[in-house]
Amino acid sequence: MKLGLAQIDIVWEDKSKNKINCIELINEAKDQNVDLLVFPEMTLTGFSMNIEEIGEIFDKSTTIDFFRKQAISKSINIGFGYVEKKQNTALNKFIIISAQGQIISNYTKIHPFSYGNETKHYSSGEEIQHCEVNGIIISPLICYDLRFPEIFQACSYKSSLIIVIANWPKSRIEHWRTLLKARAIENQCYIAGVNRVGSGDNLLYNGNSMIINPYGEVITEKINDQGLVIGDINVENVKDYRIKFNIKNDRKEKLYIKLYNEFCK
Repeated sequence: MKLGLAQIDIVWEDKSKNKINCIELINEAKDQNVDLLVFPEMTLTGFSMNIEEIGEIFDKSTTIDFFRKQAISKSINIGFGYVEKKQNTALNKFIIISAQGQIISNYTKIHPFSYGNETKHYSSGEEIQHCEVNGIIISPLICYDLRFPEIFQACSYKSSLIIVIANWPKSRIEHWRTLLKARAIENQCYIAGVNRVGSGDNLLYNGNSMIINPYGEVITEKINDQGLVIGDINVENVKDYRIKFNIKNDRKEKLYIKLYNEFCK
């Protein structure tokens, strides 16, 4: 499967301008035969707490409708982030739509970013998800989730590719780079991280979107500029490595649960 990461310069809370930006990259991805194209967190708005302005009702979502039409017309699978408005709260979402226009994954961010006041505006998700594109099992995660390795372990029992969409600021970019590599090494699977560039809400972003193989090697990346990051995902690489060097076979899940119950009260 050919995976594309769309590293875009998101115009703050301006969905119309960002749609134009997205169409340009979708067309480019189509020309390069990308099977799945993934955009950063809160794709059309940037990382905003302005729920009343940017939030959308799921069944009436103009963002979902926009990307669905693009997926169908270009015959390409598309992943993106948006804000779903609920009664008295909101959800930070990562949606994947198939080339036929079906929602095949609808993930809610499990770890809202308390340091950035996200917990005051957004509710937490309660489950991981899996979907399949071209024979590759994928799990979607969002930004701050990257700092919590337990959910990656849970995802990787099924998935060969875990995708993290983010608005990760330049000031902490070394954490982003290091943690993405660590998650690939720990889980012996492909990890893809797609981040934005530009500025928004007085924060600077410098991308560093990348695809990392099961050995922890960066196979492709892009820093600073808007554009596509494209790489091939081969499920056989995951299977072969896990057979040759079976880390999961040595994990002690029951002991970990016992220790959590004992010390995390």
